[in-house]
Amino acid sequence: MTYHLLIQALDRMGLIHAISGVLYDFGLNIEQNNEFVDKAHNRFFMRTEFSGSIDEEMLVRAIKGRLPDVLIKLCPKSKKRVVVMVTRESHCLGDLLLRARYGELDMDIQAVISNHDRLRDLVEGFGIAYHHVSHEGLDRDVHEGRILDAVLDHDPEYLVLAKYMRILSPEFVNRFPHRIINIHHSFLPAFVGASPYRQAYDRGVKIIGATAHFVNEDLDDGPIITQGVIPINHTFSAEDMTKAGRDVEKQVLARALKLVFDDRVFIFGKKTIIFE
Repeated sequence: MTYHLLIQALDRMGLIHAISGVLYDFGLNIEQNNEFVDKAHNRFFMRTEFSGSIDEEMLVRAIKGRLPDVLIKLCPKSKKRVVVMVTRESHCLGDLLLRARYGELDMDIQAVISNHDRLRDLVEGFGIAYHHVSHEGLDRDVHEGRILDAVLDHDPEYLVLAKYMRILSPEFVNRFPHRIINIHHSFLPAFVGASPYRQAYDRGVKIIGATAHFVNEDLDDGPIITQGVIPINHTFSAEDMTKAGRDVEKQVLARALKLVFDDRVFIFGKKTIIFE
């Protein structure tokens, strides 16, 4: 079986030797190793992919026995259980459904949840459960409570906001720390919030982009996973920008999910460390 071992620690001599030594003692084969030191914070990051048969708790205890202060995440390589949340737009959702169907992303989409019923046929055509949880006539707390009930029924490892155009409360977000991934249709930190293409048009920008990021309590302010841009010019209307941006959004979201689901992303403060 293949595992991913993620390590964070204060940097010092001997870290790689100590960790690889434990893996050797357990008879495990290291297949890939990546390290990085953030010199500004004296912080060490390591992602190790290894194979073998282990007792996971014993391995973690052994590493902690040699390096008691390190942060450890041990992940068996497997498909991640995902719930996707959407509103009306189909382009990101459709792309994810296809990539999941044909094995381009290591995810198993458990369900799609939407506050509109518009995308039901698309989702159910892939044999995936679709939950329409309308917000009409409900305050945010009641609506979020119903969304949460639908999410928890599927026990996902991650929530993916594939153009879910409603703001989630801090209480909801804090139920899933570092487990909600959003695609924002602009190159953050520029043009936060609603109508970013209209904002970009009004500023006369020469590139437009998209940003995939983890969701935190602050609007469009979570740690950035990946971004992408395309050039435009003065002939583009706000509507033209919106159409052109859809391809970027799909690509950026898919790339971010590939990195996260392959356990290549560390969160450190408000930024990410990524081993590609």
